[in-house]
Amino acid sequence: MSLDVETPPGLSKHLLGIEGTTREQLELILELTDRFAEIGKRPIPKVPALRGRTVASVFFEDSTRTRLSFESAARRLSADTLTFSAGSSSLSKGESLRDTVEVISSYGADVLIVRHSMAGTPQRVSEWTNASVINAGDGCHEHPTQALLDCYTLKQQRGSLDGMSIGIVGDIRHSRVARSNVLAFSSLGAKVTLIAPQTLMPPSMGNWPVEVSNVLDDVISDLDACYLLRMQSERHSKGLIPSLREYAKDFGLNGRRCEMLSKDALILHPGPTNQGVEITAEVSTDPRSIILDQVTNGVSLRMAVLFMLLGQHETSKQDEVQE
Repeated sequence: MSLDVETPPGLSKHLLGIEGTTREQLELILELTDRFAEIGKRPIPKVPALRGRTVASVFFEDSTRTRLSFESAARRLSADTLTFSAGSSSLSKGESLRDTVEVISSYGADVLIVRHSMAGTPQRVSEWTNASVINAGDGCHEHPTQALLDCYTLKQQRGSLDGMSIGIVGDIRHSRVARSNVLAFSSLGAKVTLIAPQTLMPPSMGNWPVEVSNVLDDVISDLDACYLLRMQSERHSKGLIPSLREYAKDFGLNGRRCEMLSKDALILHPGPTNQGVEITAEVSTDPRSIILDQVTNGVSLRMAVLFMLLGQHETSKQDEVQE
């Protein structure tokens, strides 16, 4: 199976965010993900598409799903991997972020997958290296590959996002996932409603193509997909919500609210879940939950992104996925 595909304009070097991408670009990535999903079903889910390439995970924030998903994707493409851990690095000795990036780049990294607590850091990193840079989450700004895998998971279930009504529920104010998903979902034709107490809404939503509700029960029955966000208490100042118990009562997806969803509605969560807060254990295992599908699809989607940024410059032999 040949993977000789054209890299979308604007994605030829880096993936720093969903902002600025077109529907055509998003659909091309999702189409390519389909081809890598097939590879994951093989007895040996590995191809030589990025043999000789080096993928470096540069995470300044803790992560399990995103980091392991990218590393699994790189290995399935036969790339070499480097893993940077901020806690055991020379940053504790006073080394600057730029010095760290330059050192990792000097090891021959072809792509840096960057997660950082400060918004805009992947953009800065892209100015300090010749490697490609993928934003794996920057502060409260964006998380583009999460949005892409969410779009792919919904498309896998419904065939298209056109006309879908998607509610994003929870800590929108601090969520990079929400920002990327609003842009991606709406670009692919979905109607997006943000659902949260006013204190957890962004101070300004600019020209976000969304509707807003402060009462989940008022809109839940109209949703085709209910996307729950983790409460990011580590980013909170005091007084945003009375308590987690009160938040769960008003905005958590529990058994009662699950019955209010339509019978074919979908339930999503980017993980990790705080069971009993934004979602209960019984809802996590409801047949309408596609949370584990999101995890599985993350590897295929990230294979597609890595190949799209790096694989186009390989030889035709390396660009082939052999049957």
